[in-house]
This record gives sequence, structure tokens and C-alpha cells, in this order.
Amino acid sequence: MLGRIMATATARPDHDRRPDATSGVVTGAVLPARRVLPLYLLLGFSAGLPFYMFNAVLMLRLARHGVDIVTIGYFAWVALLPTFKFAWSPLVDRFAIPGFSRIWGKRRGWILLSQLGIFATMVAMALTSDDENLPLVALFAVALAFWTTTLEVAADAWRIQLAPTQEQQAPIVAANLWGYRSAMVAAGSGAVLVAARADWMWAYLVIALAAFLAFPALAATRPEEGAQGSRWSALAGGIAASVAIVALSVAAIALVGWLALRATGAAGIGADSNLTAAVLVVCLLPFAALALALPRIRRMEADAPARRSPTIGPFVDIFWRFGLGTLAVLAFVSLYRVGDVLALTLSHPLWNARGYSLDQIGIADGAVALPASMAGVALGGWMAARWPLGRALAAGALVAALGNWAYAWLWWREPAALVLYASVAADQFGNGFAGTVFVIYLSLLVNPRFPAAQYAFLSGFAFLLPRLLAGASGAIQQAIGYDGFFLLAGALSLAALVFLPVLARLRPRAPA
Repeated sequence: MLGRIMATATARPDHDRRPDATSGVVTGAVLPARRVLPLYLLLGFSAGLPFYMFNAVLMLRLARHGVDIVTIGYFAWVALLPTFKFAWSPLVDRFAIPGFSRIWGKRRGWILLSQLGIFATMVAMALTSDDENLPLVALFAVALAFWTTTLEVAADAWRIQLAPTQEQQAPIVAANLWGYRSAMVAAGSGAVLVAARADWMWAYLVIALAAFLAFPALAATRPEEGAQGSRWSALAGGIAASVAIVALSVAAIALVGWLALRATGAAGIGADSNLTAAVLVVCLLPFAALALALPRIRRMEADAPARRSPTIGPFVDIFWRFGLGTLAVLAFVSLYRVGDVLALTLSHPLWNARGYSLDQIGIADGAVALPASMAGVALGGWMAARWPLGRALAAGALVAALGNWAYAWLWWREPAALVLYASVAADQFGNGFAGTVFVIYLSLLVNPRFPAAQYAFLSGFAFLLPRLLAGASGAIQQAIGYDGFFLLAGALSLAALVFLPVLARLRPRAPA
């Protein structure tokens, strides 16, 4: 069965820390199990808020300001940035943040830095909320996506170290996704309701403050074992270092963006150009390079320099352990969440096109979406802990597809509050269920020696195709309509099930 195979794939070498039988977390971990779950609930909340603000809420904001649907689709490509998080994720495994890490350790140090980055860039998005300067809006949206992704990389790495088995992962993943889903609902509903009564600037400022709540909570946690010095001096030093790092990151993003615009302009590429194929090629290059090197990687000895390299070792290790099966794994994960990402991209423009008010959208994103999503996450976590993982993955794909198809049904019906609320409930339940099972599956593929880099690589690839399609969603919608768009989204999610029989027969090498 797939669950047993995944347990074999994540067999831990003797030198790795093992789970403590009484606490349920890794021996030597700083926090006891009873504090891990609420902490990951809060970390999920802190990561979910900004994601919605540079994704679905930004799409709605641009639509309300009269930006055309094709341009809105291009803004959805901001969500492609997490695909490349493997490029900087080894930094999270190797380096410590000045000040913060001296007291709170490497993982929490990166989380604290990321939360400061999220706060600063969301304030910047608030100050440009009139959308009169779209390049500047894009700059701060990319910066916000960068720091949101970095927060997730650090939190995921810490989670995988704390909970190495399927049974231990399930409650932490469920708590994290409860927080994440609650945040997406709070961001969607709260931001829209604030914008309806004030403006978009205040909407972004309110969400920025809410996202910052995890910072003082994490700073109040127990210091790392052997930590030396004052907590307050470490906090001051960490904040000073974070200001410099965040400013440099924004400058670097601006420079890269300027160079990219110069290059595309010189190549004759304009606003009306179809860039989907070119973006797809660029995004696939690092993954394709590893696939081409697969025969050579498979012949490597366990202690080969390429597997021990801090730069490429984490990625080579995945192909070394799974061999040709890596291609099936990557194909499966690239399809599994397609429907949910596409639904997130155009669901709000769909509601706007059908004439629903901001108040109705706010209620749908809040009072309706939250309990439906929570129920999906809870059921997904329960099934992932007790069912064979392959069966849970199949059930997740089915309910996610049904949720996508609910939006096609919404398009066919006359606008009514009950139609909107029923569609949102179906979509959010399926999204929460499938998302929980999928995170557990990805976590069990990871070699515990490289938790940040490998999870970043796998989860980044998992959302490459969905986010590329999301970037072209405006053009797709114009070609096949909103109903055709959401029917296609559900069908693509179900297509992932074709690979489950192959994965069930996969026999990977044990990590070394």
C-alpha cells in the first residue's frame, strides 16, 4: 500500500533524532507537543493572510479598479514565485539570522525575519492600493510573496523535524491548515468588508496587523537549549538585521524586474504577447536538468559528493532515492492541486461578473467558507492518519473536483445568495480536505536531512503547472467562458489519479 511505501521512503538513518514516545515530537525539540499544535495553528494563520492578499484579494481589487482580465491573469503569476523557493531554501537549512537565532534557534529565527518582511511589504501594498502604478504594485506583491514563501519554508522544515511519521504529521498539518484556512477566510472576508466600508488601503493595513500577531507569540516562546545572552538584545539585533535584509530583498526584486522588463522589451514582447509558453519553459529548466541527469544520478554511490553538496545535494537526493519513479511523483503532484489553484484565481472575478455585492462576497468568504474549510481539513487529517494514504489521496481529488464544478453550477444559476454560499461551501470543503492529505503526502517524501530544501522543491513543483495555468486563466476564460473554465479545473484535478497505481508500486531507496 502507498502508506507503507511512504513510511519506507522516509526511514530515518540511525544518526537522525527519533520521535519521543511520550511527547509525540522529536527528542530534544524545544517545545512540548501541547504547545506545538497551537503554535502551528498561529503560524498557519500568519502565512495564510498574506497569501490571499497578493492572490485572490488582489485579483478582486484590480477588477474593482477596472483592470482588464488578461492583466489580472498576469498578476496571478506572482504566485509562481513559490515554485522557485528551492533556489533559496538551502539558506534556511544552512544559515542563522543574526540576533534572532542566538536565542530562538535557526528555524524560529527565519520565521521571525519572514514575519517582519510580510508586515513591511503588506504596508507597502496598502500605500499603493489605488493601483495607479501597476509596476509598483507588482513589485510589492512579489516581495510579499517572497517573504510569505520563506515563512512557509522555515515552518515546514521545523514541522518535518518535529513529526517524522504519518500519524504525527496529521494533527500538526491539520492545525497548520486550520490556521491557514482561517487566515484565507479572514483575509478574504475581512479585507473585502473593510474595503466596502473604508477603502483598500485600510483593508491591507488591518490584515498586515493581523498577520503580525504571530511575531510576539513566537518571540515569547522558550529559548533554544544552550542559548546565551539577553532576549531583548537578541530581539533588537534581529529586528535591525531584518530591516536591512528586507530592504535589500526589495531592491534585488526591483533590479531583477527591471532587467526582465528590459530584456522582454528588447525581444519585442509587449503587454499583448502570450507569455505562457515562455514562462513554462523557464520554470521547467531546473527540473528538466535534473530529469536529464537522472541516469547518472541513479548510478551515484550513497556518499557521492553531489548528494552531500549543500547546494544541489537535497535535490539530487530526491532523484537518487526514487529513480525513474521521480517522474511519476512529479507528474502526480503537479496535477493534484490544479483545480484548487485555478478556482482561487478566478472565483472572485466570477462572483463580481455575476453581480454579487461586496457584502455578499464578504459573507461567503467568511461565515460560509470558514466552517466548510475547517470541516474539510479535519476530515482530511483524520483520514490521512487512519486510511491508506493512496485511498485518502483519491478521495481528496474527488471532493476537490466536485468543489470546482460547483462554480460552473453557480454560473448557470440566477444570482442568489444561497447559490453563492452553497458553491463556496463545496469548494472550501474539498480544498481543505485535499490540501491536508496532500501536505502529509509531500512531507513523507522528504529526507529528514534536508527538510527545508526538499519540501520546498516538491511543493514548489507541485504548484508550477497550476500557477502557470492561473497566469493564463484570463485568456482561458475568454476562450471557454467561466463555466468551461471551472469544469476544466475539476477535470484536471481528477487526472492526477491516473498516477496512483504507479506510485503504489514504487520502491524507493532508503535515505542515507
